[in-house]
Amino acid sequence: MSKYIYTFGDGKAEGSAAMKNLLGGKGSGLAEMNLIGIPVPPGFTITTEACNLYTKNGAESTFALIKADVEQALHQVEELTKMEFGSAENPLLVSVRSGARVSMPGMMDTILNLGLNDVSVEGLSKRTNNPRFAWDSYRRFIQMFSDIVLDMKPTTKEDIDPFEEIIESVKHAKGVKQDTELDVEDLKSLVVKYKEAVKAKTGNDFPQEPQQQLWRAIQAVFDSWNNDRAKYYRILNKIPEDWGTAVNVQAMVFGNMGNTSATGVGFTRDASTGENIFNGEYLINAQGEDVVAGIRTPQQITLIGSKRWAESQGVQEDVRKTQFPSLEESLPETYLELKNVQEKLEQHFKDMQDIEFTIQNGKLWLLQCRNGKRTGAAMVQIACDLFREGKIDEKTALKRIEPNKLDELLHPIFTPEALKTAKFVAKGLPASPGAASGQIVFFADEAKKFAQSILVRIETSPEDLEGMNIARGILTARGGMTSHAAVVARGMGKCCVCGAGALNINYKQRTLEVGGKVYAEGDWISLNGSTGDVFEGKLQTQEAQLSGDFGLIMDWAEKYTRMYVRTNADTPKDAQVARKFGAKGIGLTRTEHMFFEGERIKAMREMILASDLAGRQLALAKLLPFQRTDFEGIFEAMNGYGVTIRLLDPPLHEFVPHETAQQQELAQEMGLTLEQVKQKVHELAEFNPMLGHRGCRLGITYPEITEMQTRAIIEAALNIKAKGLDVKPEIMVPLVGNVNELEHQLKVVRKTADTVFKERNDTIHYLVGTMIEVPRACLVADSIGQIAEFFSFGTNDLTQMTLGFSRDDAGKFLPYYINNGILKVDPFQVLDRQGVGKMVELAVKNGKSTNPNLKVGICGEHGGEPSSVEFFHIVGLDYVSCSPFRVPIARVAAAIANLTHA
Repeated sequence: MSKYIYTFGDGKAEGSAAMKNLLGGKGSGLAEMNLIGIPVPPGFTITTEACNLYTKNGAESTFALIKADVEQALHQVEELTKMEFGSAENPLLVSVRSGARVSMPGMMDTILNLGLNDVSVEGLSKRTNNPRFAWDSYRRFIQMFSDIVLDMKPTTKEDIDPFEEIIESVKHAKGVKQDTELDVEDLKSLVVKYKEAVKAKTGNDFPQEPQQQLWRAIQAVFDSWNNDRAKYYRILNKIPEDWGTAVNVQAMVFGNMGNTSATGVGFTRDASTGENIFNGEYLINAQGEDVVAGIRTPQQITLIGSKRWAESQGVQEDVRKTQFPSLEESLPETYLELKNVQEKLEQHFKDMQDIEFTIQNGKLWLLQCRNGKRTGAAMVQIACDLFREGKIDEKTALKRIEPNKLDELLHPIFTPEALKTAKFVAKGLPASPGAASGQIVFFADEAKKFAQSILVRIETSPEDLEGMNIARGILTARGGMTSHAAVVARGMGKCCVCGAGALNINYKQRTLEVGGKVYAEGDWISLNGSTGDVFEGKLQTQEAQLSGDFGLIMDWAEKYTRMYVRTNADTPKDAQVARKFGAKGIGLTRTEHMFFEGERIKAMREMILASDLAGRQLALAKLLPFQRTDFEGIFEAMNGYGVTIRLLDPPLHEFVPHETAQQQELAQEMGLTLEQVKQKVHELAEFNPMLGHRGCRLGITYPEITEMQTRAIIEAALNIKAKGLDVKPEIMVPLVGNVNELEHQLKVVRKTADTVFKERNDTIHYLVGTMIEVPRACLVADSIGQIAEFFSFGTNDLTQMTLGFSRDDAGKFLPYYINNGILKVDPFQVLDRQGVGKMVELAVKNGKSTNPNLKVGICGEHGGEPSSVEFFHIVGLDYVSCSPFRVPIARVAAAIANLTHA
């Protein structure tokens, strides 16, 4: 039989830190602290497996399975504390707390002081000789239990919390401001009023039986694993639903027994900056929830922290010392013990620790320790400092880096002061990180209207490219993490929030309405592309700073990686940014993005509207020098590294205007009638353009397009070679699903290249390969591999075609899939290993079976997502390619994957 209950106490524990998956972070930490001699109140942990059983089978069968073991574990706590659960004279009180395997602060529920009732409160009062403390604990328990177990917590902002209303009325009648100023009779009165409120709201008396209280509390904690905020947090942080939460039942210790009692939270290092300094907050004569509730101003643990706080708040030293003394000053002996404990914990776990403690009548108790959450900057500094201090080696330090958090170091962020007063407007997807403030514009060609603009669109298209580049940030109402706006913005390193479905955008009136408020063109808004938050007004930003430690992390990544990282870049500027971040080449240059500026779009439209081959060739000849110049800049930026250039991919309808006014302008420019333009636009329209006339199908229909692009690539490469640089062009044919398609395009490319070589009396080595984005290509990769020199997986389209999900429309239903457990994560953000992943693995195996020298990489958006990078390492890809600002993230993820799976 499975073991579902693990006990701890008196320096012994059935669990350990190695059992985090089973006992949760809190339970494994409590067990480990016992084992290393830290003072911890005794208790027991109900495992995460029990939570999963509860979720699957319900309370009755699960509780029947664990009831006897819970009772036995509770009896052990009674023996260690020399108190009895449910006793009228010497009552044992317990806390019931959640504890997932990763920290989910505030997402799940906790109940303190459980075991109190109308009888045991008197026994507690006598035993402690502190009636005020006893009745204060009882009124707290009634409120907490009722909020969590009896569902009396307000569900909307408009609802009034009955308990808060009652206590405020009592304080008002007494003429006091703080709960601590109420006397014992006031507290007894509160208990009576609280119970009356419970009866009025639920129709039942407040439960008096401690065993009933306990099981209902355990059930409530299990239930809280699936509350709305916990679900949202899991989605946001990619935490699997089936991990479950443990439940920790622990003897209560009390920080609210007088002026030699306290409670607090500490960090062994600064979680914001990484500074090696013990810090945190505490409150004298308080319980744990008081520290985080904000009802009293918490005080600093250390003297230096207290002085820093006072200076930042403009508090004079004499006021600080008398009204806000540090724990170091208030209880110096206990502080010294706490300081020694935090040093011991960090030395043991060899990482920055987040600790919760209670001091009961001068005695220190630890209630929790865990690896503390930290900012990206602190993460880097702490890992490097621990390495320099000799506590961990460089491999361990590198594995301590959460790759995604490096984003915080690469983009502007809002200042903490700005966020304190920011007015939230809407929530979207964090499509491209960074922070941006600007004035609203609704049309890309008007992005220059303001010095700082935010382009607000229902959705973007390739025509919006120039305006997207000019704008400080991009906000869309539709689209997911792989929508046009998201992909392009990430490539530009531009702040972007996508899929903010609450936005109502009216292009005609040039307004944005959300939550009943209307914002007009020119109004200021601010975007946090790292969280998806949209704020009203202009918020101050600050540039991220790259420390020397960032370089050290990158050096380690370089040292321990097998799979190298390229970038997706369409301009020399993007290529230079990526090169600075350590990219070893370009995995994707999208040539279509080069066609939307100035004279280029005119020539492109001229080619599309041409009625014969001669007309198309004439227009393409105008595009050739533009393409060649762009390629030269990219080749120069990537001196010595391979550059993969994708031939024209999107359907031609994306390059023509669809509104009558713009069509009229085009007709005048081209010397055509409006009807002729409309007719051509109509001919280009497709019911499903993503599966239509695009990719290699364009090159097969119009080989002159492939000829022009090949000529531009080869001529540019020869020009840069003539400068003495090392040029490695790679021509990629998109959307191949049949070897005959690649063979057709390969002949056009080779013939054109040979022609240029003869004209220039010079040659250069180049590769021709294909973008694997059609499921059939994975199945027949052995035949394609016979003539392709490289494969590059376009996982955006491969995901779309394999799952049958439109990446632009899936946002309408994917949240429901994820919330209901049909999918664990968005497959456009995290590679679907069971489906798309098997396609990739099969294609690699098939391709290399006929071509052992086949180079294999990935250029889809998954190339910058850490868990997907890990998968690509496992299946043997040579490289991943991602947007420039994701390069450091991918490099660290690739190195960690190599260390993990070596």
